Amino acid sequence: MRRLRACLGAAAAVTLAAAGTTALVASNASGATSALGNRWYAAAPYLMPLDNDPPDPAAIMDATGLKAFQLAFVLAPNGGGCTPTWGGTAPVSSDTAVQSVINTIRAKGGDVSVSIGGYGGTKLGQACSDAASTAAAYQQVITKYGLHAIDFDLEEPEYENTAAVRNEIGAAKILQQNNPGLYVSVTTAGTADGTGWFGKQMLLEAKSQGFTPNNFSIMPFDGGFNGAASQTSALTNFNAILRSTFGWDEATAYAHEGFSGMNGRSDTGEYFGQADFQTVLDYATSHHMDRFTFWSLNRDRQCTPADNGGRTSGTCSSVTQNPWDFAKYSVKFAGVTPPTGTPTPTPTPTPTSCKTAWNASAVYTAGNEVSYAKHNWKAKWWTQNETPGAAEWGPWQDEGAC
Repeated sequence: MRRLRACLGAAAAVTLAAAGTTALVASNASGATSALGNRWYAAAPYLMPLDNDPPDPAAIMDATGLKAFQLAFVLAPNGGGCTPTWGGTAPVSSDTAVQSVINTIRAKGGDVSVSIGGYGGTKLGQACSDAASTAAAYQQVITKYGLHAIDFDLEEPEYENTAAVRNEIGAAKILQQNNPGLYVSVTTAGTADGTGWFGKQMLLEAKSQGFTPNNFSIMPFDGGFNGAASQTSALTNFNAILRSTFGWDEATAYAHEGFSGMNGRSDTGEYFGQADFQTVLDYATSHHMDRFTFWSLNRDRQCTPADNGGRTSGTCSSVTQNPWDFAKYSVKFAGVTPPTGTPTPTPTPTPTSCKTAWNASAVYTAGNEVSYAKHNWKAKWWTQNETPGAAEWGPWQDEGAC
């Protein structure tokens, strides 16, 4: 959701297959940079380096010990085209302002991830013709800044566009393959049930392409949430969605799950204070989740009396706080040692018996089950003469081999 970012929304991160890039770039124009541990990229809060009164990252690092920042957002040009820009207006190719911010952070031993997508704006997945060209555009960002991490923030309106989502997920897979060691997060909207219909379709697209990022993160805010309990409930429900979609056991799903919150007052008037962040942090660490981040560092300071009148701001939190209170929770998450090794996925279950064969002339309603092509299928809604599996997001839900 993140409506305060609408003017800057951005696409996501991926690698270039067509150009044949085969190694993660470890340096940029300012010199070599070493990657941080993945835990830091997983804990990087969002920072808008060009808008919303950007704070000094060096001051935040000195005050909190934070080492990683999630810079937002990369978008397609406002005037059209398949080249990366900051906020739709500043071409990445000629950028010096964001590069200066990155240089400052790296000079103090930190690093950055770049987020592409966000709420609103034209995303590269919408503007580019296919996954390869989308990946090529993102590869320019990775190469320019010598990135070790990238975030695909897939939400409105992009995640409602089937072709755009296919391009973004396909690009993410290409980037992951062509940039060994690249940390890839995919962030999408959260609901009380975990994520909504479009979020679930995005997961199915990832499954169909055989793509697994470091994590799928949800944003449990701007959707009728009320404090930490509602957020941890959504995270539990999202874990169930990951298990059912990918066939993972609970531990494997949590190891690929992330939380992206909003500090202070949300766009819809929800409030998330320091105690809420601590509760969600405890949940994330106790369940060995892969990511804990928030929107945003630009907001991680108390409003002045003149602009704290019950409204949501892009430059302050609208709650009582000391500067960078919320960044300290990211530092805590980064300092927690993650579990060693990779959890073993649950073995593929033995195929079940096949339902009655699908009949093109029969009428089916929601919940009816049939078999077709050695798979069982369940109808999502009324359908007739629509072959199971023929339409990517059609009326039939694949229930597995039989």
